[in-house]
Amino acid sequence: MPVAAKTLFENEHCLWVDVQAPTTEDLEALHQTWGIDMMLLEDTVDRDHLPKYEEADEVKFFLTRESHHPEKRHPGGVSDVSTKIGIFLVHETLITVHRLETTTVTETYSELQKHRGSERLTADEIALMLALKVLKTFNDESVKLLETLDQLEKEIFLRHADTAKLIRKLYLVKRKSALNARLLNLSAEWVSNFSGLKLKRLQISDLKDKHDDVTADYDHLNAEVNSLITMLLAMSDQQSNKVMKLLTQFSAYFLPITFIAGVYGMNFHHMPELQSPYGYWLTLAFMGLVVLVIFLYMRRRNW
Repeated sequence: MPVAAKTLFENEHCLWVDVQAPTTEDLEALHQTWGIDMMLLEDTVDRDHLPKYEEADEVKFFLTRESHHPEKRHPGGVSDVSTKIGIFLVHETLITVHRLETTTVTETYSELQKHRGSERLTADEIALMLALKVLKTFNDESVKLLETLDQLEKEIFLRHADTAKLIRKLYLVKRKSALNARLLNLSAEWVSNFSGLKLKRLQISDLKDKHDDVTADYDHLNAEVNSLITMLLAMSDQQSNKVMKLLTQFSAYFLPITFIAGVYGMNFHHMPELQSPYGYWLTLAFMGLVVLVIFLYMRRRNW
């Protein structure tokens, strides 16, 4: 028996053994005690391994990933938004192996303590409970991300928030959502293989429906994030266009009068206007007239 192993549940039909943060010696003990292939056991300690399902001899192996809060502020991969839970079914024995403490194992254990008729539960049924709890973590995370997205939407439309900060926050939501959606798509393999266990058809359908519902939630979330990013960029471009329009209008006013000032600033000796006692005031009046004409033209065109 591995040193890190704990018996969480036992009845006359099954045994549930949990192993957290296993060492090499613990993996070797699991191999010796239950005949689990070492390659499968090594997958449980590979931090970045993706969800999958495998069978080896009498062992059925479900490698799942539970969604959790990222260890890093800016998640870069699936290991930053999730943690693994290896589920082994060996005859009537259920073995869970994981690196970190997980809500899936904790909540399932607590539910078993309150479950009526738990003395009749089988290893396959407990595995199903674990699978539903895994999908529940993704559902909980999608709710949190939607709440964050709603708050960001209010900041965009109701406040004058910093666009750069909003873009960074939206990118973080988009990154988390995309990584979780990828994990759910990959989880379809182990979800579908629950049909090979001794479970009722209704139980299997419930698991598949739960997976489909959560996957649809993340598809909706990804679409909402992309839409909001596009809208924020469009609003930012619109604001930039307003600034450019204002600068263009000022340029339209000053360009002709700058040209006039440049002509009369050449100071040629035989420029007749230089000798006129009213030349300065006439030039200013002409510049004002040009500005007025431009203003009236722009106003008429609603510029």
